Amino acid sequence: MLEACCMVFLLLFCYQVASAEIHREGHYVAAVYEHRPILSPNPATLTDRRSALELMSRNLYIYEEQVIAAAKQGAQIIVFPEDGIHGFNFTRETIYPYLEFVPCPQSVKWNPCREPHLFSDTEVLQRLSCMALRSKMFLVANMGAKQPCEYNDPLCPPDGRYHFNTDVVFNANGTLVARYRKQNLYFEYAFNTPPEVDHALFDTPFAGKFGMFTCFDILFYEPAVSLIKKYNVKQVVYPTAWMNQLPLLSAVEFQQAFATAFNINVLAANIHHPTLGMTGSGIYTPLKSFIYHDMESRDGKLIVAEISVMPPEYEPHLESNAGPGKGIEYPHNNFASLPIDDQVCNKEQKAHCWVAEKEDKEVPLIFYREMMYDNFTLVPLWGTKGELQVCANTLCCYLSYQRPTISDELYALGVFDGLHTVHGTYYVQVCALVKCGGLSYSTCGQEVTDATALIDFQLGGNFSTSYIFPLLLMSGMKLDFTDHLGWKNNYYFMSKSGPSSGLVTAALYGRWYERD
Repeated sequence: MLEACCMVFLLLFCYQVASAEIHREGHYVAAVYEHRPILSPNPATLTDRRSALELMSRNLYIYEEQVIAAAKQGAQIIVFPEDGIHGFNFTRETIYPYLEFVPCPQSVKWNPCREPHLFSDTEVLQRLSCMALRSKMFLVANMGAKQPCEYNDPLCPPDGRYHFNTDVVFNANGTLVARYRKQNLYFEYAFNTPPEVDHALFDTPFAGKFGMFTCFDILFYEPAVSLIKKYNVKQVVYPTAWMNQLPLLSAVEFQQAFATAFNINVLAANIHHPTLGMTGSGIYTPLKSFIYHDMESRDGKLIVAEISVMPPEYEPHLESNAGPGKGIEYPHNNFASLPIDDQVCNKEQKAHCWVAEKEDKEVPLIFYREMMYDNFTLVPLWGTKGELQVCANTLCCYLSYQRPTISDELYALGVFDGLHTVHGTYYVQVCALVKCGGLSYSTCGQEVTDATALIDFQLGGNFSTSYIFPLLLMSGMKLDFTDHLGWKNNYYFMSKSGPSSGLVTAALYGRWYERD
């Protein structure tokens, strides 16, 4: 077996030499792998270290195959998903045989492939290090880590050790250069939150500085936003095990929105497990994406793409000094012409709601539906064109739209401004144009993936936060990009004309971190 592995990696080295000359200046070749993991059939049952290593080895063999495939295409860095090596649904006791000691790279310079005996219980780290070394490629993977703690540590668990959901990075020489311990755990009872927030960075010769965080972290200020702002990060690696939730939080939808909002490149690798709703990986720049989303296939997927080191900056041609504010000014001429009596509001805003002063004027219909486990206030779209407004709490959303024909589809403009409390607690402000699941208002907010309506629109709102993620999801889980995006007159808005296909969701997803 050892001789066979050496021969494979000798061929791999030849591919690397051949591909070294194809990298364009100012660009790099990235790879992400959406992995269908081989899982433990009984994660709640305790096993021994040998059996745990056997299971993890089966996943690591797949990783080795993908590293070779990526190297053939000139990849300089590859990202693997969260939970891809050991799986999930463990208890604190049953995950222990799968954990390894991961030293802090800032304290110890260590190459596990070349120095395998420096630390015990590091077989997985050794395999990953050797993959990076033999492929001459940076490698990012996720694994479980253990760390002993003293009983005088007030945060030390009763069993005397921390368990961390951990990302590791190896450089092209196989040296461990970065470690990140996940901050925002998503019902991961086998793991601990680290005593302090990790800001994980690593340098590369081809794209400079990279930042790193994991899955649920992307929805919170710490560490994702603070890392990007504090260190001016332009490249992010993002292992995730994301369960899609439409219409606003599918993996590819939000990963692209994050890249666009912060004007960065994001290399995102997701687990492939359609039964659990897990799929959606990609290589994202602010204006272009290379994605994979497949709920039918049982296979993993390798994505390789060349992207610019400096992400192309979005130029919305809007006021650059504008920002969130409480003053209400219409952001566009179409909105300015909207009669005040056509405002649509929630029940607490009766003073500003529609008043029927003319018998021939149709009352805009307000309805309330649960979407993303939040209580949205909505108003339907009628006709081939129109202007709408709908409000909740301090947030008012505005929509100007036009479509060539009326399809047999129901769309609605919705607003939510409040604390989300299901599967996590965080404050959101959302303006969303969504296709409903059917022709009944009760279907608005349901998960939809296909649409035929070609809608030109401008969507905006008087957001109280500057952290707003633009979502634009088209039929067949395809992504599109806005024509204009940004602040004007205390409003944040996005617009799109000539869409590529039917519109599923167009939304501005604001995160008001201070109110979490």
